[in-house]
Amino acid sequence: MKMSEENRADLGFESFSYLNPPGDNSDLLRAMAEGNGEVTIKNENSATDDDSVEKTEDYPKLIAYGLDVKVASKLDEIYRSGKLAHADLDERALDALKEFPVEGAVNVLTQFLESNLEHVSNKSAYLCGVMKTYRQKSRGGGTAGPGSAGNTTPASTPAKGPDEDKIKAILERTGYTLDVTTGQRKYGGPPPNWDGPPPGPGCEVFCGKIPKDMFEDELILLFEKSGKIWDLRLMMDPMTGTNRGYAFITYTTKEEAQQATKDLDNHEIKPGKHLKVNISVPNLRLFVGNIPKSKGKEEIMEEFSKLTAGLTEVIIYSSPDDKKKNRGFCFLEYESHKAASLAKRRLGTGRVKVWGCDIIVDWADPQEEPDSETMAKVKVLYVRNLTQECSEEKLKEAFEVFGKVDRVKKIKDYAFIHFDERDHAVNAMDELNGKDMGGSSIEVSLAKPPSDKKKKEEILRARERRMMQMMQLRGGGFSPQHPSMMAPLPRGGPMPRGSSSTMRSMGRGDYDYDYDYYGYGDYRGGYSDPYYDDYYRYEDYYYDYTPAIPPARGRARQPQPVSVNWMGATRTRGKLSVAIRAAGETNLLHNSL
Repeated sequence: MKMSEENRADLGFESFSYLNPPGDNSDLLRAMAEGNGEVTIKNENSATDDDSVEKTEDYPKLIAYGLDVKVASKLDEIYRSGKLAHADLDERALDALKEFPVEGAVNVLTQFLESNLEHVSNKSAYLCGVMKTYRQKSRGGGTAGPGSAGNTTPASTPAKGPDEDKIKAILERTGYTLDVTTGQRKYGGPPPNWDGPPPGPGCEVFCGKIPKDMFEDELILLFEKSGKIWDLRLMMDPMTGTNRGYAFITYTTKEEAQQATKDLDNHEIKPGKHLKVNISVPNLRLFVGNIPKSKGKEEIMEEFSKLTAGLTEVIIYSSPDDKKKNRGFCFLEYESHKAASLAKRRLGTGRVKVWGCDIIVDWADPQEEPDSETMAKVKVLYVRNLTQECSEEKLKEAFEVFGKVDRVKKIKDYAFIHFDERDHAVNAMDELNGKDMGGSSIEVSLAKPPSDKKKKEEILRARERRMMQMMQLRGGGFSPQHPSMMAPLPRGGPMPRGSSSTMRSMGRGDYDYDYDYYGYGDYRGGYSDPYYDDYYRYEDYYYDYTPAIPPARGRARQPQPVSVNWMGATRTRGKLSVAIRAAGETNLLHNSL
C-alpha cells in the first residue's frame, strides 16, 4: 500500500538522500573490522547476526507487508519484548517503516525499544512521531549538539524525564490518567467519574515561561492548589525531549481558572524564573484574504464548505455605501480548534485556489475577552454599519435621547459613543441595536476596553513571522489575483521611500504565540481612556484591502521594490506587507492602537 502524500509530509518524507544519519559511522566501522578480520559481513538480505533467534508468528506478516528483513527483525524483537504488539501498529506506521531507509528505520526502532512507553496509549502514533523526529534531526545535521557549529558529534545525553515515583503517586491519589505522545504529555481529561461535556470557554489557562527541564510531576502539584484540574497538557519538543516552555491547564469551572491566574501569574517557579499565567480561549477563526470582492456570505460559505470540514460561520465586512459585497477578505469560524487547524493547514499550502485566486490564510488575531467586572463599568458604545449620512452630529442627536453624551467619534463606518452614565448607555444599546439609521441597520454593543499595548505588539510580530514563513514555503509569491482584487496602478513613477506605510511601528514582548492556540473575543469595538490618548491614530487594516500588483512578465528587468522600515526591520512593500496588514482581527481595527 502506497503512503498518502499527506502522511508522507507529516513524517518528513520529502526525500531520502541518506542511508545513515550524519555522524553514524557504522558502515565505516564494519568495513574496518572486516579488513582486520574481526567480523564477517553477512549478505545484505541477512536479517540478524543470529538467524537462530526464534521469531514470533507475526514476523512473516511483516515480510509479506514488504518490510526489509533487518527492519522486520528489529520490529519482531520489540514484539518479543512485550513493549509492542503487531495489533498496535496501523497501516500508516507500517507504510512509514517500509519507505524509511533501512539503517534509519533500525535506529528508530532501537530508540523506540529503549523508550519508556508506560504512559503511551497510542504506540503506533508514537512510533510515527519518533520517525518524524529522527528525520528532522538527520536533516538538521544529525546529533550535533549545541555549539558544535553543525559538526556531527556523538548523541547527546537524553533529557532527564519526570520523577516516575512522583507521577505514580499522583496518579494513584487522583485516579487520573497520563497519556504521552512525542508532542505532549496529557494528564487527565476527563477526571474520574466526570459526567457531562468538557468545561466550556474561560476554563482553560495558558502557562508560559516554564523551565524547559520541568515536567507535569511539578506542575500538577502547583496548579491543583487553585482548583480541580480537568486536564493538563504540557507541550513537548521531540527534538530535545524537553518541554516547549508552555502548557495548557483546564479547570472544571471559570472561577477556578480565574483563581489560577491570580495565584500563579508571575509565580517564581525556580530562582529567577517566573511563570506567565492567563486565561486562554481556543482559536476557532481563520482570516482569509485575497477573495473576490463580488462574493457574498452565502457564496463564501458554500465554496469553503467544499474545501474544509466543520465550517460553522462566515464573517464579512462591507461598507453600507459600497456596492461591493466584501472588502477582499473574510473570517471563517469552525466548530473546534482542531477543525480550524486542519482547515488552515489545507488552505495554506498554496495549492488550493478559490475562484482562481491564491488566498492568504492565517489565524485571526487574538483578542482577550475582558472580564465581567471590567465590562460592568463600560459607559461607551460601539456602533457599526454606519453610512456616510450618519455624521457625528446626527449620532449624538440620536443617542443623547437616552442620556448625556460626552463625546462621539466616527471612523469610516463605525463610531464610539461616550455616555456620562452607564445606565444611559445600556438603555441606548437595547433600544437602538438593529434599528435603521441613515438607510442601514446599525449594530450597537458595549465597547471593549483596549487590550494591553504590549500584547498588540506581540500579536503583530507573531503575524509577521507567520506570513514570512508562508511566503518562504510558497516560494515567495502568488499567482495572478482576481481582477476585482487588483490595486490601481501607481502614477508618476515609484513611490518615495518610506511613504504611505499603513502599518505603525511596534515592538515585541517575550511571548511567542506560534503554538497557534490563542483565542479572542467577538467583534465588538474597543476604546481608549482617558480622553482618547493616542486613540485616533486609526489606520484601518481592512477598509480598502487590496493585494499587491502581480509582477509584469517579460524580459525587461523589473525595478527594485521600494522598502519600508516596519516593526524594527526592513520589509519589501508589496504582497507581504499587504498580507500582514490585512491578516489582523477586526478587534484591532476597533481597539485603540
